[in-house]
Amino acid sequence: MIEHTFDAEFAAVDDSTVVAAIADCVRAEAVLAARRLAATAELTARYTEPDAEREHLAVDGWRMASAEVSAAMGIGDRAASREMCIAMALRERLPRVAALFAQGRLSVGLVATITWRTQLIVDSAIQARVDAAIAARAAKWGALSVTKLEAAIDALVDEHDPDARRRLREAARSRDVRLGKRDDVTGTASLWGRLSAADAELIERRLAQMSSGVCSADPRTVGQRRSDSLGAIAAFADRLTCQCGSPDCASAGEDPRAANFVINVLAEPAAIDAQPDPQMSGDGHPNPAEPPAEPAEPPGEPAEPAAGPARPKPAAGLILGGGLIPTPLLAELINNGAKVRWVHKPDAAPESGYRPSQKTARFVRMRDLTCRFPGCGRPAQCCDIDHTTPYPAGATHPSNTKCLCRIHHLLKTFGGWLDEQRADGTVTWTAPSGRTYVTHPGSRFFYPGWDTTTAALPAAQRPAGNGDKGAMMPRRRRTRAQDRMRRIEHERALNALERHQRAAPVTAEPSRPPPDHPGKINLDVGTDNPDAEPPPF
Repeated sequence: MIEHTFDAEFAAVDDSTVVAAIADCVRAEAVLAARRLAATAELTARYTEPDAEREHLAVDGWRMASAEVSAAMGIGDRAASREMCIAMALRERLPRVAALFAQGRLSVGLVATITWRTQLIVDSAIQARVDAAIAARAAKWGALSVTKLEAAIDALVDEHDPDARRRLREAARSRDVRLGKRDDVTGTASLWGRLSAADAELIERRLAQMSSGVCSADPRTVGQRRSDSLGAIAAFADRLTCQCGSPDCASAGEDPRAANFVINVLAEPAAIDAQPDPQMSGDGHPNPAEPPAEPAEPPGEPAEPAAGPARPKPAAGLILGGGLIPTPLLAELINNGAKVRWVHKPDAAPESGYRPSQKTARFVRMRDLTCRFPGCGRPAQCCDIDHTTPYPAGATHPSNTKCLCRIHHLLKTFGGWLDEQRADGTVTWTAPSGRTYVTHPGSRFFYPGWDTTTAALPAAQRPAGNGDKGAMMPRRRRTRAQDRMRRIEHERALNALERHQRAAPVTAEPSRPPPDHPGKINLDVGTDNPDAEPPPF
């Protein structure tokens, strides 16, 4: 019998004690989160001290700090940057809110919302008044929904600085299409977003046209055909391939969606021998017109299981940068024309040139699956192939190469991070702070039977520095601070324009704004990304 030690502490106490423990832990978690963000703010402040030259470099102080934070927290660089923004807001703009947070009186979510909804305030005196007002009321708000919480904060901001209030723009400005949610069923991905009405009508017509172009024997439902039609459009197909199975069908043929996939076979080829699942289409019920056949004779006694170990279940497929593909769906892709390609280990001898061959690059990408920097999850196909020991001292070989996204490639080259790589692809990182992190090839977690160990290379002497690396580093057109202020000023100007338009009397013909009117601000300013990287090397 398994003894449950996880909740044993509360087995003999009443409900009131259990609920009190939950409340105490919420407060304790807030205190710890406040301490973590205080440490994050201190680290960020140290790295971002004013330096006119450093601020224009691709690897600036903010990037250096975000690398340390992301590695320490095991999160991506964007998530680390968000944590740093919250931390610096508490340190510089909201000290009274930060004090309540440190006492555990405000939750992490509430604090994050406060820092975001007050970001457009630029006057320090107004910011101090808003900080005091929020601190006086926030602890009394209690449990509010996200919408009510945002409204309460916005009301306080509006009292002191109407142009700093976050406003919902017209729906057209929120156009976007997103794919994938955390609760998606394996083998599928959610799709949601907002389109212009005209684009939505075009897509609706195209889906209707393609989904109705198959014969009546196609086993899919209307909804399934519409979904598959969207994939066919993405594959630049002009029609949806029928799945009736008849060679005489006018809509039959090779599925253009499958032709866009290349299936790399690693160590478990049994997955490519599986059969498609006929129940993946249709309504899940057998066709009543085709009842199952009766057995010719009664079944006998079940046979004894064969001696020896059972055959392991084949592993599912994996989309680089995406999710798992169940074996039946993988088999369907192969059945519909996907290309199958074996991934072999490269030769033991290093290659002669700087750029790895296609064979070596394919092996390294399949081995790593993602960027190998701690916490980074950028797909391997979006990464550079980096020499751990720089070429030519370091060999062009899988034992000395790995995947690094452009951000972390720049960081390694110019940011003071050191890395060591073993023959199986394991990488040990040493941060400028002295902390070490170990990352393993991503394939290890999905295909543990695949031996990624390649030839051991002789120890190579790392080359001495190339002088002033900063002189070779890509540069930013504007500093992060300039980008951030441009976005804030742009949104404040739009808020002011909207407020003036609401206050102005309605006229028969709207007046045109003067040339220096806030409405004339270039709209591309609002799309600037504070983390946007300069051009590659």
